[in-house]
Amino acid sequence: MPGLLLGDEFPNFEADTTIGRIKFHDFLGSSWGILFSHPKDFTPVCTTELACAARVSNEFKKRGVKMIALSIDSVEDHHNWSKDVTAFNNEAESALPFPIIADDKRELSVQLGMLDPDERDKDGLPLTARCVFVIGPDKKLKLSILYPATTGRNFDELLRVIDSLQLTAQKKVATPVDWKPGDKVMVIPSLSDAEAAALFPNGVTTKEVPSGKKYLRFTQP
Repeated sequence: MPGLLLGDEFPNFEADTTIGRIKFHDFLGSSWGILFSHPKDFTPVCTTELACAARVSNEFKKRGVKMIALSIDSVEDHHNWSKDVTAFNNEAESALPFPIIADDKRELSVQLGMLDPDERDKDGLPLTARCVFVIGPDKKLKLSILYPATTGRNFDELLRVIDSLQLTAQKKVATPVDWKPGDKVMVIPSLSDAEAAALFPNGVTTKEVPSGKKYLRFTQP
């Protein structure tokens, strides 16, 4: 995404949403945040995604993560679409547990590099791609994932990534392939063996490899 890199401060944009007008940094407060964009209201894949996001919203809340969605339609459309989303979940309530940003002029989508050049609406205008931005309490971008409009996201994976981001923000570790909370983690290469031994009272184990290099160090955080 041109102009927005990991570690950059996320723009403190103002926008109209389903809970009123917000300034993004004020909305986040001291929390982590996740912003996920959608190509358009009243579309099939987006509806399944928002429905899933609503079902797992308590999991984000447990992690101290504020959720906010974005789509390129009006607040009124968002409110009406929300009724379809909750009906898809077989729920009576019409309100979603997170706001949706109205970006009907595509200004924010352009600013954040979220437009998909290959997917267009009936008027020939580009739709937003399925972007995910995770923002830390310091308001800096911690993760960005960009899916095409034709591919729905996996919210279990987003929760797993957030678990990794929050763990590695606190401890000098990295999470290996397919890591899940409770699994062993890896000691970062910049730590000496002595530093690692002091930091990780559960012990450090090293996997022997043909190169003889002792870089595969595991521990239980």
